[in-house]
Amino acid sequence: MSVRLVIWHNPECGTSRNVLHILQACALDPQIVLYRETPPDRETLARTISDAGMSVRDCLRRKGTPYDAMGLDDPGLSGDDLLDAMLREPVLINRPFVRTGLGVALCRPAEVVFDLIDVPVPSDLTRSNGAALARDKRIGPDDPQLVAALETEALPVSDLASSGAIFFSYATPDGKPAGFGGFQPLGEDALIRSVVVSPDRRGQGLSKAIVPLLLRRAFDAGARMAWLLTDTAPGAFEKLGFAGVDRSEAPKALRATEEFSTLCPDSAVLMRKAIAL
Repeated sequence: MSVRLVIWHNPECGTSRNVLHILQACALDPQIVLYRETPPDRETLARTISDAGMSVRDCLRRKGTPYDAMGLDDPGLSGDDLLDAMLREPVLINRPFVRTGLGVALCRPAEVVFDLIDVPVPSDLTRSNGAALARDKRIGPDDPQLVAALETEALPVSDLASSGAIFFSYATPDGKPAGFGGFQPLGEDALIRSVVVSPDRRGQGLSKAIVPLLLRRAFDAGARMAWLLTDTAPGAFEKLGFAGVDRSEAPKALRATEEFSTLCPDSAVLMRKAIAL
């Protein structure tokens, strides 16, 4: 039996608008559920969250909602308690959820929706405001193009395999290479590394697409705080929401990495950013 393509949409949300824009640009005709006006029932909400492989807490929307006023940061609240809150105040349901025959996902950032569709994508596809989109593909640490790109930028390569890091290549919807990036899982922390935008694609805003998608992959691997070291681009990462911190604030697992302890110079700036959807 075919699965109806459905999006839980909030027209006031830029990410939700972008996901709907992508689906429609790919000649898809989703059922649009305005979930704030017509909230799902409890069973449907719980099943959707479960099918997305997420916890209820990870699907709560905080910004622009009564999250704080309702005390929903209380770790003692159960999943059932949080579901009750979402049903009382549907704005607490983060958005947009998309269901297709390939699965269910909370599509934040918008590029996550590409995981759920298997149709041709227009080569000139952008966000609804014209900003760049990027698609990712997992690659191995020995990928020759990854290694070459990092060596060109004088970024560490000696520990690519031994670090246990997860790497991705990125491309624009027209299939042209856009860059690389990776993260080293460290429990609830992740070391962001090896982020490179292809030289011929720089100045096109691709880092604003690549880094959020990389952070989402780290989030799905269990990380809730992203860390990085840079001696060349602290300003660029500040624009992406990272803040510089003293190296003494690095968690033990991060200090134990080869990149922190050996490969990056002491002059490299340590930066961090909380990962939230």
